[in-house]
Amino acid sequence: MKRWDQLTIRSSFIFSKIMRDRELCREMMEVLLNRPVKGVSYPEEEKVIDITPDGKSVRLDVYVVDEEDHIYDMEMQAQEKWDLPERSRYYQGMIDLNLLEKGENYKSLPESSVIFICTFDPFGVGRYVYTFENVCLEDSGIRLNDGTEKIFFNAAGREGEVGSRRKALLEYIGEDELSEDPLILRLDEAVRRAKNNEGWRREYMTFGMYLEEELMRGREQGLEEGRAEGLEEGRAEGRRTGAASINALNRRLLADGRTEELLRAVNDQELQARLLKEYGLR
Repeated sequence: MKRWDQLTIRSSFIFSKIMRDRELCREMMEVLLNRPVKGVSYPEEEKVIDITPDGKSVRLDVYVVDEEDHIYDMEMQAQEKWDLPERSRYYQGMIDLNLLEKGENYKSLPESSVIFICTFDPFGVGRYVYTFENVCLEDSGIRLNDGTEKIFFNAAGREGEVGSRRKALLEYIGEDELSEDPLILRLDEAVRRAKNNEGWRREYMTFGMYLEEELMRGREQGLEEGRAEGLEEGRAEGRRTGAASINALNRRLLADGRTEELLRAVNDQELQARLLKEYGLR
């Protein structure tokens, strides 16, 4: 985790906090999507979707609904990850499962957009924006019209017509480059205010301490597993393997936003074992 004074809008923590400003969130979405967004509301302050006890839960950075009941999930992605297509598929499915009541007609599903704002190029061809909808491969003029879209923004982009405001916004996200655009000035001011919020700083630091404790417990468990191996060489290898597995699990859970499970696993070895198995680490 970065130090508090190093955080920028690229931090998912800071991004999710400043996007609680409805008007700021709405205007940023309008600039990014290049279309009107009529008001936004927050169904839940912190959206966590956990359909089944044994299923993979999802914590969404920014989950809002506009006045036309269109669902938006915005995710800030500052670490280079190449599983974003699969993640976008999973997020979209989890959102739909969370929305549809038992026995309800599929037609009642609202339109939804899953949006990743990346500081790197997720597809490697230099475009600022990659938008995906379901179309017929045999006839691209036929759209599935299932009401879903997945959009990936590349703050390091160089290709495609995005307009001056979107380009300036992406440059601010990627490189903290300020401009005279009122939105960018407001975003920058919101970031500064967020970092002066003592409650949010404590929340961030508290999570960091929990994470450190979990890592220490992982190391201790790894040592215990290593001691049980028998011979000294086996013990040494066991210590390395056990600690590495727990530390790898903690990093994967943190990267996937599964902080609640990470913290629960501190005192729940059965949950920890299931998570290790889920990620193929044991």
